[in-house]
Amino acid sequence: MTQHCCEEMTSRVNVRCDQHHDDPFACPDALIAFSADFQEYGLIIHDGGTSSITIDFCPWCGRRLPDSQRDRWFEELERAGIDPGDDEAPAELQDDRRPGSAQRE
Repeated sequence: MTQHCCEEMTSRVNVRCDQHHDDPFACPDALIAFSADFQEYGLIIHDGGTSSITIDFCPWCGRRLPDSQRDRWFEELERAGIDPGDDEAPAELQDDRRPGSAQRE
């Protein structure tokens, strides 16, 4: 499990909707989207879609957030001959267990 930079970030990433929205993009209380695949944090844009604005620093503690692993993730898939549009990524590329993922203590 990914450890985030501070308790507030952990709380915001793991928010549970009081209105029973399963999707954080549908919940007005959800502010932060976190992608374990890409190690990216973003501010959710509540416009009915699934957009977010990537952020580099924590809005609560000010710490620098991990560098995005988006490019590396796609490079690893390409090197393995996997088409992310058609094939399922192997488990080691699906979450924060893979090499290069940021772990915070």
